[in-house]
Amino acid sequence: MPSGFADEKNGERCERSICVNNPHLDSMKEDILYHFNLGTATHDFPAKFGDVKFVCVGGSPWRMKSFTEYIAGELGLAVPNAEYPNICEGTDRYAMYKVGPVLSVSHGMGIPSIAIMLHELIKLLCHARCTDVTVVRIGTSGGIGLQPGTVVVTKQSVDAAFLPRFEQIVLGKSVVRSTELDGDLAEELLQCSRELSEFQTVIGNTMCTLDFYEGQARLDGAFCSYTEEDKQNYLAEAYAAGVRNIEMESSVFAAMCKLSNLRAAVVCVTLLDRQKGDQLSSSHDVLHSYQQRPQVLVGHYIKKKLNIAKKS
Repeated sequence: MPSGFADEKNGERCERSICVNNPHLDSMKEDILYHFNLGTATHDFPAKFGDVKFVCVGGSPWRMKSFTEYIAGELGLAVPNAEYPNICEGTDRYAMYKVGPVLSVSHGMGIPSIAIMLHELIKLLCHARCTDVTVVRIGTSGGIGLQPGTVVVTKQSVDAAFLPRFEQIVLGKSVVRSTELDGDLAEELLQCSRELSEFQTVIGNTMCTLDFYEGQARLDGAFCSYTEEDKQNYLAEAYAAGVRNIEMESSVFAAMCKLSNLRAAVVCVTLLDRQKGDQLSSSHDVLHSYQQRPQVLVGHYIKKKLNIAKKS
């Protein structure tokens, strides 16, 4: 198979190369990453992306452009009046920005959207022959038993039954994959938060759901077949299972990164405590300040790692 690819069936494993477990890619003359508007016949992936060491992904294109501008400043790579072009210009599916060794990509909302993006991102990194890549999802979430504004670094992603698994139907059959994340990376991020001392950060399980309303026990959707007591009992069960926040992407993110041999973490800020309500009541300015917290934490981590690499 091509350099950087590994065949899971044959048990091959890369050290910290990107593992893409698909032998069919060998026979393709060109790999078109349709949703990125990129292709191996039209773009020089090693030249454009070969230096990438960190990938940050988040739902909103605006948020990922903002992160690019922020990390450029943190790494001393900012240029006055610089414009960071969208590498995926020409498609409205995703946005992608790059500054130095950091790639920033939007993934939309929900498991299907981020899964499509990850398939193409993982192949992009492999075609570029990247090694030792760390991928972090930064975003927002609903908290359970936490003050709004608390940042949660995910220990493991669990489903709506609080089980650490991602289930997908492939060829009509159920395939269950692990949602284990890199524990050492989570601890490093927690240590970075202690160094910042700007906001509370905890490590906890993250519940990944298929829906924003009923799937998250909200009472304010178009349909609701349960009571307030039912909701509170369910959230209490989640808390007892170690769940500290709820979002809609972490399970497939964890599963696909693990399959690809990528160090991965999920860092999400909580915008409210779901045990105290379902709708956001904080001001726009307060919510905006909360949303900056994951990028501040991850930016500090990236800067620290690059400084260590320079010294060594």
